[in-house]
Amino acid sequence: MILKIFKAVWFVSLLAVLANLFYVYAGLPEQVQLFTSGGEWVEAGKEPLFYTAMVTIGVFNLLVYLFSVNVAPSETFRSWLHGQIITLNIFFIITLSLIGLYNSAEHFDYSRIGGIVYASVALVLVWALSWPFIWLWQNAKLKK
Repeated sequence: MILKIFKAVWFVSLLAVLANLFYVYAGLPEQVQLFTSGGEWVEAGKEPLFYTAMVTIGVFNLLVYLFSVNVAPSETFRSWLHGQIITLNIFFIITLSLIGLYNSAEHFDYSRIGGIVYASVALVLVWALSWPFIWLWQNAKLKK
């Protein structure tokens, strides 16, 4: 049952990240400022950034489908894997939104959004590190 819920949430998160990617892409300038390195801006073209993001999102979401269908040993692992990809999609949404916001003409206090970015990274890491505990709990439950 939980696997079906995670599959539905994963599909919705995939649609959300793709919609966010297209929305951010529409508002980006031709040269996108990503970050500063040694006092100079690191820039990327609009199209290479878009296609790189599209391929990255596609590969991660394809992996969950391939593992789910062919490789995953148990329903618990498939549920965890879907949850991991959901957290990655949330991270992609936040990151793309930050890039779009940073390159917009609006004035915004960027120090406020740092907590959200760090929280999304923490969410991905916590979910990734939770698998050994889930696996141990499931094995202990099966031995009883």
